[in-house]
Amino acid sequence: MKLERAEISSRAAAASRSGIGEIVAYARGRENLMPLWIGEGDLPTPDFITNAASAALAGGETFYTWTQGIPELRQAILRYYQRHYSAELSVENIYVTGSGMQSIVLAIQTVASSGDEIVYLSPAWPNVVSAIGVAEAKAIPVVLDFIEGHWSLDVQKLEDAITPRTTALFINSPSNPTGWTACQEDLQAVLALARRHSLWIIADEIYGLYTFNGNRASSFMDIMEPDDRIIFANSFSKNWCMTGWRVGWMVAPAEIGQTLTNLIQYSTSGVAQFMQRGAIAALDHGDDFIQTNIERARKSRDILCDALIATNRVETLKPPGALYAFLTIDGVTDSRAEAFSIVDKTGVGLAPGTAFGAGGQAFMRACFLRDPRQIEDAAERLADYIRKR
Repeated sequence: MKLERAEISSRAAAASRSGIGEIVAYARGRENLMPLWIGEGDLPTPDFITNAASAALAGGETFYTWTQGIPELRQAILRYYQRHYSAELSVENIYVTGSGMQSIVLAIQTVASSGDEIVYLSPAWPNVVSAIGVAEAKAIPVVLDFIEGHWSLDVQKLEDAITPRTTALFINSPSNPTGWTACQEDLQAVLALARRHSLWIIADEIYGLYTFNGNRASSFMDIMEPDDRIIFANSFSKNWCMTGWRVGWMVAPAEIGQTLTNLIQYSTSGVAQFMQRGAIAALDHGDDFIQTNIERARKSRDILCDALIATNRVETLKPPGALYAFLTIDGVTDSRAEAFSIVDKTGVGLAPGTAFGAGGQAFMRACFLRDPRQIEDAAERLADYIRKR
């Protein structure tokens, strides 16, 4: 059956194809492929997590459960924030979701109505922009400054983008794809701006522990007051190699807790209980694993960036946070076409910068959360290609 676009909702029809998914679909499954295109490492979920989930599954924890998350997991998330952020939260601030992506979608649905505007920092993970559009709101980009390989935020540009239709600022730090990591002064300026204009902040701090200076990233948790309107989105995917599990969480004001619970109810009705048992194990026993993963990523980052910079035809610096090298190659103006050429000629899958919106068109993104030996192989292939290009 062939349907015309007019026969489905305009909101659904407006959902664009992922620019990352396009290249993945083109080359997935090839022999000798090095897939650096999506934000995923090469390690499976560690045994201490899968064993906890398996035991719960075998024990019959397969029934409907708490919509906002089982009490034990919400308490474990509180312990995580006490441990890493010294944050004093309540269980009424915590909501378990079916992925970090769902956390972002629910946050957008909560703060924006049709025709409203959400201002975000670009280049940005494309799913965020599309989720804003599907909610029939308008995504307004503010491009980070890129000077001599460094990304930085001009807060005045952020304020200039605010209009009477603006309801929220979407702030992702450390950033996917740029690696830009806000300092506390940046966050203080953004928070002051949100307070002045009575805006919500959606804080995507999924990569908050993934920094390479020995400290976690600065967080709105460090500076916020109890009455600040901030919704935090987080995920189990990156920290504990649980990308396929699709489990995340939100931290939000208790006053909107019933609204969030309702939105979860009418989308997924909650996360499977046995999966939540694995998530508890991740939070309570996974700090050492996170540190091992961060060190692994640091080594791979250095290998990849050093090799590409050494070609003298790549502009990038080692990112201070997140899991991505975001780079330009001399002479490349169409990163989408280049991504197809690179995967055809080298077997290395990169995400084209065109997928990341304003300010990203000339860039390529490579995820370096992999075995350093694999990254060395990928770096050699890419460097050889770039030199011969």
